[in-house]
Amino acid sequence: MKRLQHYITANLSTLFISIFLPLFAIASVILFIKLATYTAVIQLSVWEMTKLYIFRLPEILFYTLPITFFIASALSLLKLSNDNEIVVIFALGIKPSYIIKTLLKPALLLSMVLMLDFLILFPHATVLSGNFVSYKKSEAKFNLAASEFGNSFGDWLLYLGKKESDGSFSKVFLFNKKEKEEILIAAKSAQLLNDSGILRLKLFNGEGYSYSKEKFTQINFETMIINDTMKTDIRTYKKPLEFWLSDDRARDKKQMFITDLLMSLFPAISLFFVVAIGVVHARHGKSQIYLFLFIGIILYYGSTIGLQNALGYYTIPTVLFTWLLVTYLMYRKTILKRF
Repeated sequence: MKRLQHYITANLSTLFISIFLPLFAIASVILFIKLATYTAVIQLSVWEMTKLYIFRLPEILFYTLPITFFIASALSLLKLSNDNEIVVIFALGIKPSYIIKTLLKPALLLSMVLMLDFLILFPHATVLSGNFVSYKKSEAKFNLAASEFGNSFGDWLLYLGKKESDGSFSKVFLFNKKEKEEILIAAKSAQLLNDSGILRLKLFNGEGYSYSKEKFTQINFETMIINDTMKTDIRTYKKPLEFWLSDDRARDKKQMFITDLLMSLFPAISLFFVVAIGVVHARHGKSQIYLFLFIGIILYYGSTIGLQNALGYYTIPTVLFTWLLVTYLMYRKTILKRF
């Protein structure tokens, strides 16, 4: 029995890899195209594009793995059926439930991995990706150009001289006109620092002038730092549980939790359906497995998404029990009555 179990899982593994790799490649290409649209707003290096791809990698795996297992398990059973190996298995007195038990182990393992993915990795990846894009968008607002007028730094008008090889600027001038006072600052050099959303202009060896109708003042300085807070939507959390329970974007996280939980359980609760459409008698029936695979994916994913607005969290038990009941009745009618 162990050899039979190993033989079935070996066929499943071969098909799983051959289906997963093209799906993963297509999903990656689509993701890179989507990430390329960010370059219209922000500047991204190759490494930064790679970082964004890594942040979104758990999402790609989450949406490709359950579909891959669903298709691969059904096609592996169809292959065994077309080779008449399923008929031999049943002729030896092995019941269809044995095939379900054999497929249940990798299905449960995959479901556990998917739940770990969306419950723990998703919060980290989602927050890191969102914060990175938000940070780069805010940083783009301060894309200061050397030797050009029109630069601004908060309330300051800014002129930067030549940009040096180390990233600093020479001959820097800042001007701020208030209602009753005007301020002019001149420095020999300056560095632009970005520290977690706080943009700092660090000035070296300069002079500051403040004048109004009543007085005129002057100061000399060796170092001066001017801060300007960027409006960056930075999301923070300490633990995955804190992410899921926080009120920040609660509606989006509710929909994400319902959808991802049902998708995580999809491989384990679809085995009755897989056996029902995958096990056929090659001589007495023609398989329409590809049509059933397409319809099954559309119905499950469609009901998962479509019922959320009406049922909320009750979508989870509704979809689970309905899917199990319908697929078991289908399995009972097509498999148990014949084998």
